[in-house]
Amino acid sequence: MYKNFFKRAIDFTLVFIALLCIWPFLLVIYIWLTIANKGAGAIFYQERPGKDEKIFKVMKFKSMTDERDENGNLLPDAQRLTKVGKFVRSTSLDELPQLINVLKGDMALIGPRPLRTHYLPLYSKEQHRRHDVRPGITGWAQVNGRNNISWTKKFEYDVWYVDHCSLLLDIKIIFMTVKKVFFREDINNDAAATMYPFDGTN
Repeated sequence: MYKNFFKRAIDFTLVFIALLCIWPFLLVIYIWLTIANKGAGAIFYQERPGKDEKIFKVMKFKSMTDERDENGNLLPDAQRLTKVGKFVRSTSLDELPQLINVLKGDMALIGPRPLRTHYLPLYSKEQHRRHDVRPGITGWAQVNGRNNISWTKKFEYDVWYVDHCSLLLDIKIIFMTVKKVFFREDINNDAAATMYPFDGTN
């Protein structure tokens, strides 16, 4: 009952109240990134698979510029990541626009993180089960290693969450997430702006 009804109702209520309270803060971040990103914008949209692998567009604050080399190719992530963007990413503030995704019903506050669509053909039958629930802003894998564990382990945590989803577990994940963000635990180092891609084996 919780997973199929109350979870969505609680998410909608909490996010609606949160957005009413923090929209001035979001506006400040938006303006800050607009300036720092040198005209590249402050928000980007990217297609991700949601519940039952239905595709939606996830929203995030943009932490990189669109700077390119002499051949018109985007520079490596580490070179395009601005100081402001690095701060926003390390504090997980870049995830805040996803509150709007939660309000729309694309996502939940807690659930497996929505990944890139091109990973879908690479999942095993068991790994596909991570899409049996709405993806979340944070989740069981994020509070148990985040970027410091293998993809295989992440997916094991995701499927475990699908099978054990409950109000008490979600409350536990929220408190663990606050701790992770406050102490900036399990964040990629400066030399690796993003985690290595999933190739179906790692």
